[in-house]
Order: sequence, then structure tokens, then C-alpha cells
Amino acid sequence: MSGYCDGYDADFNRAKRMIPFAIATSLPMILIALAAVSGGVWAGLAVGYVTVLIFFMDRLMATPMKNAEPEAEFPAATPLLIGLGLAHFGLLALALWAVAGESGLTLAERALVAISSALVMGQISHPVAHELIHRPARGLRLMGKLIYSSILFGHHASAHLTVHHVHVASRSDPSSARPGEGLYRYITRAWPGAFRAGLRAESRLRSGANKAVWSHPYALYLGGAALVLAASAVVFGLRGVATLAFIAGYAQLQILMSDYVQHYGLRRATRADGRPEPVGPQHSWNAPHRASSAMTLNAPRHSDHHVTPTRAYPALQLKAETMPMLPHSLPVMAVLALVPPLWRRIMDPRAAHWRDQDTSGETARDLAV
Repeated sequence: MSGYCDGYDADFNRAKRMIPFAIATSLPMILIALAAVSGGVWAGLAVGYVTVLIFFMDRLMATPMKNAEPEAEFPAATPLLIGLGLAHFGLLALALWAVAGESGLTLAERALVAISSALVMGQISHPVAHELIHRPARGLRLMGKLIYSSILFGHHASAHLTVHHVHVASRSDPSSARPGEGLYRYITRAWPGAFRAGLRAESRLRSGANKAVWSHPYALYLGGAALVLAASAVVFGLRGVATLAFIAGYAQLQILMSDYVQHYGLRRATRADGRPEPVGPQHSWNAPHRASSAMTLNAPRHSDHHVTPTRAYPALQLKAETMPMLPHSLPVMAVLALVPPLWRRIMDPRAAHWRDQDTSGETARDLAV
């Protein structure tokens, strides 16, 4: 009887732990849908939720969410990802109609729908797709790739898995911001760098396999992006293309900002054989804030994700004593990164502290911008 009760309690605790993720990710999508259909106050609430409300909730809920059991399984985690993934495609179509179609919304309402949709796709759809491409099931990985392709960022699926996770916190990873590198310089380097690095990695994996060109992952990414652009043009004309470009571009900017913040200035030491040391918890920035963590599926618990990429997002661990901590929540730090002098004043001493502990064997050339 006690074993049954223990199992029931464990199931109840796992289900309870999923509630914040479900609410924090679903509510802004519902608000955007209401804004697209009805306009009015819903449009302002959709933007306010992702920006102002999450900021204040992070401040009010000062205690970090407790760590789950590292090996705990969460049966509801995958269905939530699938539901959010399907909602992403519906939301994108609805946003295109609301902004570029005959929705009857005012110019201000259309602008708010476009902005809120881009915010949600950069801060919710991205973590959803990120989790999906890490799953072993082929169908789930495909959904993640299609989500990225729909915001014209499909190559991220390959660059993240084959380049970023392999070379993180080294000069070989375009997505790891170098010490002293400003956000704008980083963006102009990381976007094309990740595209090329992912293409090279995928082509290298396929070399000698004698597979059809159309089966190359980049054929899916480019073909998917072309299909979404063409559909937007056919249904909504040039306004549809412009709307998609804005939403996708703004979402991509947030993804790049997230990568910038989460790895800024941290470097893996070079071993005697010239290879970087194994990835450790000291090679990613983290944040303990509860509301933004729930909304982004624990993305700010970034160190544990890199150390154990297969761990389900509700079970990601946070250990302040061994993991670099951001002074503010991830969304706030992304805003601060828009002002490079302010960003460097805040982050350079912190990044140097962690490098001093971890880079005794790394050369000055490795650390140069």
C-alpha cells in the first residue's frame, strides 16, 4: 500500500510541476489569438504579458523553482511540446491574416499582433523546437525542424546539434559569443557562421552515403522557408511577405540574443593535445527566475542542458555554486545586451572570473576577439 501511495505522490508531483510550464507557455498564445480575432485590449495584453508581466513576476517570485529528481520522467512533457508546436503553426497563420489580411484591425492593433507574435515565437516556439530536435523520435525532430523553417531559421536545427553542442565555448562555435564581443558584431558573425558551419557538418556526415540531394536537411530548411514565403505571397501578397519577414526576423533576433547571453565570454580550456576540455557546467550562463524559466521551458537552466542534452526540460538542474549565474533574468539580460558598453561593464568581470578558474591552459589567441 505504501508503494502505491509513493507512486501516486510521485505522479502527482510530476504533474504539478508541469502546470507552470503549461500556463506560462499557453496563455500568451491564447492572448494573441484573441488579439488577432478581436483586437482591442487583447493586443496590448499579449505584448504586456511577454514583457512587463513576466518581468514583475520574476521579481515577485524570488525563490527559484526546486530541482526535480535528475532522472525523473515527465510523461506530460512531450504532449505539451506537441501541443505548443501545433499551436505555433496555427498562430503563425492567424498572425499573418490579422496583420496582412482583411482582419479589420487598426494599424496599431496589427502592429501589436505582429510584435507579440514575434516575441512568442522567439521566446516560446524556439524553446519548443529546441526541445523537439533533441528528442530521439524522428517525427518530433521533424516538427522541431519545421518550426524553425517556418520562421526562416531552419539551419539552426543542424547548427545547434552538429556544431554548437560539439564546439560550445570555443572559437569553432559561431554561436558562442567571444569575450568583449558586442551583440551587433556577434549577430553579423553568428548568423552566417552557423548557417555555413551547419551545412558543412551535415554534408560531412552524408559524404559517401550516396543519398539524394533532396534528402539533405538543408533542402528541407530552404524548401520549407520558400514554401512559407510563397504561401504568404499567394494568400496575402507583398504585405504577407513583409509580415512574415518581420515576425521571422524579430524571432530570429531573440534566438541570437539568447545564444549571445547564455555563452558570452565563457571558454573551454585547451588540453595538452590541443583539443578543448569536455563541456562542463561552467561553460554556460544560467538564471534562476521562475516565471521566465517556465515560459521558456527552463532554457535559462542552460548549463545542465549542455552537460546532459537528453534530460527532459522539467528535470534540468540548477546549482549556483558550480554554474555561472546571470545577475538578472534572461529576458532582462537580452535587453541590456542591446547597449554594448553597459553590457560589458556588467558581464566582462563576471566572465573573466569564470575564465580565470577554467582557462589556465588556454592560449591568448584562443581568447582574442
